[in-house]
Amino acid sequence: MDLNMTYLTLGGHVEVHKYRYLYFIIMCTAYIFIICSNCTIVYLIWFHQNLHEPMYIFIAALLINSVLFSTVIYPKLLIDFLSEKQIISYSPCLLQYFMFYSLGIAEFLLLLGMAYDRYVSICKPLQYPTIMKKTTVCIFLAVAWLLPAAEMLAAVIISLNRKLCNFTLKGIFCNNLIYKLHCVPSRTISIYGVFVFINVVLLPLLFILFTYAKIFTVTYRSRKEVRKKAAETCLPHLLVLINFSMLCAYDVIIVRLQSNIPKVARFIMTLQLILYHPIFNPIIYGLKMKEIHKHLKRLFLKMK
Repeated sequence: MDLNMTYLTLGGHVEVHKYRYLYFIIMCTAYIFIICSNCTIVYLIWFHQNLHEPMYIFIAALLINSVLFSTVIYPKLLIDFLSEKQIISYSPCLLQYFMFYSLGIAEFLLLLGMAYDRYVSICKPLQYPTIMKKTTVCIFLAVAWLLPAAEMLAAVIISLNRKLCNFTLKGIFCNNLIYKLHCVPSRTISIYGVFVFINVVLLPLLFILFTYAKIFTVTYRSRKEVRKKAAETCLPHLLVLINFSMLCAYDVIIVRLQSNIPKVARFIMTLQLILYHPIFNPIIYGLKMKEIHKHLKRLFLKMK
Protein backbone atom coordinates (compact mmCIF):
# COMPACT_ATOMS: atom_id res chain seq x y z
CA MET A 1 0.00 0.00 0.00
CA ASP A 2 1.34 3.42 -1.01
CA LEU A 3 0.82 5.53 2.11
CA ASN A 4 1.11 8.85 0.26
CA MET A 5 -1.43 7.87 -2.44
CA THR A 6 -4.04 6.48 -0.01
CA TYR A 7 -6.53 9.23 0.81
CA LEU A 8 -8.99 9.16 3.69
CA THR A 9 -12.20 11.17 3.89
CA LEU A 10 -12.75 12.94 7.21
CA GLY A 11 -16.43 12.12 7.59
CA GLY A 12 -17.05 13.65 11.01
CA HIS A 13 -17.81 17.17 9.75
CA VAL A 14 -21.38 18.47 9.96
CA GLU A 15 -22.78 20.65 7.14
CA VAL A 16 -19.42 22.22 6.29
CA HIS A 17 -20.80 23.60 3.00
CA LYS A 18 -23.43 25.55 4.96
CA TYR A 19 -21.46 26.76 7.99
CA ARG A 20 -17.87 26.70 6.71
CA TYR A 21 -17.19 30.42 7.35
CA LEU A 22 -18.79 30.34 10.79
CA TYR A 23 -16.70 27.29 11.74
CA PHE A 24 -13.58 28.95 10.33
CA ILE A 25 -14.08 32.25 12.22
CA ILE A 26 -14.80 30.50 15.55
CA MET A 27 -11.87 28.07 15.33
CA CYS A 28 -9.43 30.65 13.93
CA THR A 29 -10.32 33.06 16.76
CA ALA A 30 -9.86 30.24 19.28
CA TYR A 31 -6.48 29.27 17.79
CA ILE A 32 -5.20 32.88 17.89
CA PHE A 33 -6.38 33.19 21.52
CA ILE A 34 -4.68 29.87 22.44
CA ILE A 35 -1.35 30.96 20.95
CA CYS A 36 -1.44 34.50 22.41
CA SER A 37 -2.64 33.58 25.91
CA ASN A 38 -0.38 30.56 26.40
CA CYS A 39 2.69 32.31 24.94
CA THR A 40 2.08 35.41 27.10
CA ILE A 41 2.26 33.39 30.32
CA VAL A 42 5.29 31.43 29.04
CA TYR A 43 6.98 34.78 28.28
CA LEU A 44 6.23 36.08 31.81
CA ILE A 45 7.72 32.95 33.37
CA TRP A 46 10.80 33.20 31.14
CA PHE A 47 11.28 36.95 31.68
CA HIS A 48 10.78 37.27 35.45
CA GLN A 49 13.52 35.81 37.63
CA ASN A 50 11.23 35.13 40.60
CA LEU A 51 9.23 32.71 38.41
CA HIS A 52 12.29 30.56 37.64
CA GLU A 53 11.14 27.87 40.06
CA PRO A 54 10.21 24.23 39.32
CA MET A 55 6.46 24.85 39.73
CA TYR A 56 6.44 27.67 37.16
CA ILE A 57 8.78 25.79 34.81
CA PHE A 58 6.28 22.91 34.78
CA ILE A 59 3.47 25.39 34.08
CA ALA A 60 5.45 26.87 31.17
CA ALA A 61 6.08 23.36 29.79
CA LEU A 62 2.37 22.53 30.10
CA LEU A 63 1.39 25.70 28.21
CA ILE A 64 3.99 25.07 25.47
CA ASN A 65 2.55 21.56 25.19
CA SER A 66 -0.94 23.07 24.76
CA VAL A 67 0.27 25.27 21.89
CA LEU A 68 1.94 22.29 20.17
CA PHE A 69 -1.18 20.16 20.73
CA SER A 70 -3.38 22.84 19.13
CA THR A 71 -0.97 23.31 16.21
CA VAL A 72 -1.25 19.59 15.40
CA ILE A 73 -5.04 19.98 14.96
CA TYR A 74 -6.07 23.56 14.12
CA PRO A 75 -4.22 24.42 10.85
CA LYS A 76 -5.48 21.27 9.08
CA LEU A 77 -8.96 21.80 10.54
CA LEU A 78 -9.09 25.40 9.28
CA ILE A 79 -8.01 24.27 5.79
CA ASP A 80 -10.72 21.58 5.83
CA PHE A 81 -13.43 24.12 6.70
CA LEU A 82 -12.59 26.10 3.55
CA SER A 83 -12.12 23.06 1.28
CA GLU A 84 -14.71 21.37 -0.90
CA LYS A 85 -13.48 17.94 0.24
CA GLN A 86 -12.22 17.11 3.73
CA ILE A 87 -9.49 14.58 2.94
CA ILE A 88 -6.07 13.56 4.23
CA SER A 89 -3.52 11.05 2.94
CA TYR A 90 -2.76 8.11 5.22
CA SER A 91 0.85 9.00 6.12
CA PRO A 92 0.03 12.57 7.36
CA CYS A 93 -2.95 11.01 9.17
CA LEU A 94 -0.62 8.66 11.05
CA LEU A 95 1.67 11.61 11.83
CA GLN A 96 -1.26 13.62 13.22
CA TYR A 97 -2.37 10.57 15.25
CA PHE A 98 1.18 10.18 16.60
CA MET A 99 1.50 13.86 17.59
CA PHE A 100 -2.02 14.08 19.03
CA TYR A 101 -1.52 11.20 21.47
CA SER A 102 2.17 11.89 22.20
CA LEU A 103 1.35 15.44 23.32
CA GLY A 104 -1.86 14.34 25.05
CA ILE A 105 -0.01 11.74 27.12
CA ALA A 106 2.81 14.23 27.79
CA GLU A 107 0.15 16.41 29.45
CA PHE A 108 -0.52 13.70 32.04
CA LEU A 109 3.19 13.25 32.73
CA LEU A 110 3.70 17.01 33.12
CA LEU A 111 0.78 17.09 35.57
CA LEU A 112 2.51 14.23 37.40
CA GLY A 113 5.68 16.36 37.63
CA MET A 114 3.64 19.25 39.01
CA ALA A 115 1.95 17.01 41.57
CA TYR A 116 5.30 15.64 42.75
CA ASP A 117 6.73 19.17 42.97
CA ARG A 118 3.78 20.29 45.16
CA TYR A 119 4.07 17.12 47.28
CA VAL A 120 7.76 17.72 48.04
CA SER A 121 7.20 21.46 48.60
CA ILE A 122 4.38 20.98 51.13
CA CYS A 123 5.11 17.59 52.71
CA LYS A 124 8.94 17.75 52.72
CA PRO A 125 9.77 21.49 52.68
CA LEU A 126 13.25 21.11 54.19
CA GLN A 127 14.29 18.61 51.51
CA TYR A 128 12.72 20.59 48.64
CA PRO A 129 15.92 22.37 47.44
CA THR A 130 17.90 19.12 47.35
CA ILE A 131 15.15 17.02 45.69
CA MET A 132 13.73 19.48 43.14
CA LYS A 133 17.04 20.53 41.60
CA LYS A 134 17.41 21.75 38.03
CA THR A 135 18.54 18.23 37.01
CA THR A 136 15.39 16.67 38.48
CA VAL A 137 13.16 19.10 36.60
CA CYS A 138 15.02 18.45 33.33
CA ILE A 139 14.63 14.68 33.78
CA PHE A 140 10.88 15.09 34.41
CA LEU A 141 10.50 17.25 31.27
CA ALA A 142 12.56 14.87 29.11
CA VAL A 143 10.58 11.81 30.26
CA ALA A 144 7.26 13.67 29.83
CA TRP A 145 7.94 14.31 26.13
CA LEU A 146 10.20 11.42 25.08
CA LEU A 147 8.44 8.46 26.74
CA PRO A 148 5.03 9.09 25.08
CA ALA A 149 6.75 9.76 21.73
CA ALA A 150 8.60 6.43 21.92
CA GLU A 151 5.48 4.47 22.89
CA MET A 152 3.29 6.11 20.24
CA LEU A 153 6.00 5.59 17.59
CA ALA A 154 5.77 1.87 18.29
CA ALA A 155 1.97 2.05 17.82
CA VAL A 156 2.40 3.81 14.46
CA ILE A 157 4.99 1.24 13.28
CA ILE A 158 2.57 -1.58 14.14
CA SER A 159 -0.16 0.18 12.09
CA LEU A 160 1.98 0.98 9.04
CA ASN A 161 1.49 -2.26 7.13
CA ARG A 162 -2.11 -2.92 8.13
CA LYS A 163 -4.44 -3.28 5.14
CA LEU A 164 -7.27 -0.74 4.90
CA CYS A 165 -10.77 -1.71 3.79
CA ASN A 166 -12.54 1.49 4.83
CA PHE A 167 -11.42 4.95 3.69
CA THR A 168 -13.86 7.16 5.62
CA LEU A 169 -12.76 8.23 9.09
CA LYS A 170 -15.72 9.11 11.31
CA GLY A 171 -13.94 12.10 12.81
CA ILE A 172 -12.56 15.55 11.97
CA PHE A 173 -8.93 14.62 12.66
CA CYS A 174 -6.92 11.42 13.04
CA ASN A 175 -7.28 9.69 16.39
CA ASN A 176 -7.90 6.10 17.53
CA LEU A 177 -10.68 5.84 14.95
CA ILE A 178 -8.00 4.99 12.36
CA TYR A 179 -8.08 1.42 13.74
CA LYS A 180 -11.70 1.16 12.54
CA LEU A 181 -10.34 1.45 8.98
CA HIS A 182 -8.35 -1.79 9.17
CA CYS A 183 -9.74 -4.83 7.36
CA VAL A 184 -9.06 -7.10 10.34
CA PRO A 185 -8.91 -5.87 13.95
CA SER A 186 -5.43 -6.38 15.38
CA ARG A 187 -5.10 -8.16 18.72
CA THR A 188 -1.50 -6.87 18.98
CA ILE A 189 -2.65 -3.24 18.64
CA SER A 190 -5.42 -3.75 21.22
CA ILE A 191 -3.07 -5.31 23.78
CA TYR A 192 -0.41 -2.66 23.16
CA GLY A 193 -3.04 0.09 23.51
CA VAL A 194 -4.02 -1.26 26.94
CA PHE A 195 -0.34 -1.42 27.94
CA VAL A 196 0.21 2.24 26.90
CA PHE A 197 -2.98 3.35 28.68
CA ILE A 198 -1.94 1.67 31.95
CA ASN A 199 1.69 2.76 31.66
CA VAL A 200 1.35 6.46 30.82
CA VAL A 201 -2.23 7.38 31.77
CA LEU A 202 -3.64 5.21 34.54
CA LEU A 203 -0.49 4.88 36.70
CA PRO A 204 0.39 8.62 36.48
CA LEU A 205 -3.23 9.50 37.30
CA LEU A 206 -3.21 7.23 40.38
CA PHE A 207 0.14 8.72 41.48
CA ILE A 208 -1.25 12.26 41.05
CA LEU A 209 -4.35 11.43 43.12
CA PHE A 210 -2.14 9.80 45.78
CA THR A 211 0.15 12.87 46.05
CA TYR A 212 -2.78 15.29 46.38
CA ALA A 213 -4.40 13.04 48.99
CA LYS A 214 -1.13 13.17 50.98
CA ILE A 215 -0.95 16.96 50.53
CA PHE A 216 -4.50 17.46 51.81
CA THR A 217 -3.85 15.11 54.76
CA VAL A 218 -0.72 17.08 55.76
CA THR A 219 -2.27 20.53 55.23
CA TYR A 220 -5.45 19.60 57.14
CA ARG A 221 -3.30 19.13 60.27
CA SER A 222 -1.26 22.29 59.66
CA ARG A 223 -1.73 25.99 60.35
CA LYS A 224 -4.21 28.14 58.44
CA GLU A 225 -1.39 29.85 56.47
CA VAL A 226 -0.09 26.48 55.23
CA ARG A 227 -3.61 25.42 54.16
CA LYS A 228 -4.07 28.72 52.31
CA LYS A 229 -0.74 28.37 50.48
CA ALA A 230 -1.52 24.76 49.54
CA ALA A 231 -4.93 25.76 48.21
CA GLU A 232 -3.45 28.62 46.13
CA THR A 233 -0.85 26.41 44.44
CA CYS A 234 -2.69 23.07 44.21
CA LEU A 235 -6.19 24.19 43.20
CA PRO A 236 -5.19 25.35 39.67
CA HIS A 237 -3.36 22.05 39.05
CA LEU A 238 -6.38 20.06 40.24
CA LEU A 239 -8.77 22.05 38.03
CA VAL A 240 -6.54 21.43 35.01
CA LEU A 241 -6.27 17.72 35.90
CA ILE A 242 -10.05 17.32 36.25
CA ASN A 243 -10.68 19.20 32.99
CA PHE A 244 -8.10 17.16 31.07
CA SER A 245 -9.30 13.83 32.54
CA MET A 246 -12.86 14.61 31.44
CA LEU A 247 -11.66 15.41 27.92
CA CYS A 248 -9.69 12.15 27.79
CA ALA A 249 -12.87 10.35 28.84
CA TYR A 250 -14.61 12.11 25.92
CA ASP A 251 -12.00 10.71 23.53
CA VAL A 252 -12.51 7.16 24.81
CA ILE A 253 -16.31 7.51 24.61
CA ILE A 254 -16.15 8.86 21.06
CA VAL A 255 -13.96 5.97 19.90
CA ARG A 256 -15.71 3.15 21.77
CA LEU A 257 -19.31 4.27 21.15
CA GLN A 258 -18.82 6.10 17.85
CA SER A 259 -21.48 4.03 16.05
CA ASN A 260 -24.07 4.79 18.74
CA ILE A 261 -23.47 8.55 19.03
CA PRO A 262 -25.32 10.86 16.61
CA LYS A 263 -23.00 12.63 14.17
CA VAL A 264 -23.84 16.13 15.46
CA ALA A 265 -23.22 15.10 19.09
CA ARG A 266 -19.92 13.45 18.09
CA PHE A 267 -18.86 16.61 16.22
CA ILE A 268 -19.65 18.85 19.21
CA MET A 269 -17.85 16.51 21.65
CA THR A 270 -14.77 16.43 19.39
CA LEU A 271 -14.69 20.24 19.19
CA GLN A 272 -14.89 20.38 22.99
CA LEU A 273 -11.92 18.01 23.17
CA ILE A 274 -9.69 20.37 21.17
CA LEU A 275 -11.17 23.69 22.34
CA TYR A 276 -11.58 23.64 26.11
CA HIS A 277 -8.24 22.46 27.43
CA PRO A 278 -5.81 24.77 25.53
CA ILE A 279 -8.10 27.74 26.31
CA PHE A 280 -8.77 26.68 29.90
CA ASN A 281 -5.11 26.29 30.97
CA PRO A 282 -3.85 29.89 30.56
CA ILE A 283 -7.05 31.30 32.09
CA ILE A 284 -6.72 29.09 35.18
CA TYR A 285 -3.00 29.77 35.68
CA GLY A 286 -3.34 33.45 34.81
CA LEU A 287 -6.13 34.04 37.32
CA LYS A 288 -5.41 31.52 40.09
CA MET A 289 -1.61 31.60 40.41
CA LYS A 290 -0.89 34.69 42.50
CA GLU A 291 2.58 35.54 41.14
CA ILE A 292 1.63 34.99 37.50
CA HIS A 293 -1.56 37.04 37.95
CA LYS A 294 0.49 39.88 39.48
CA HIS A 295 2.91 40.02 36.52
CA LEU A 296 0.06 39.63 34.04
CA LYS A 297 -1.76 42.58 35.60
CA ARG A 298 1.38 44.72 35.39
CA LEU A 299 1.84 43.76 31.73
CA PHE A 300 -1.69 44.87 30.83
CA LEU A 301 -1.29 48.13 32.77
CA LYS A 302 1.90 48.89 30.78
CA MET A 303 0.07 48.23 27.53
CA LYS A 304 -2.59 50.79 28.47
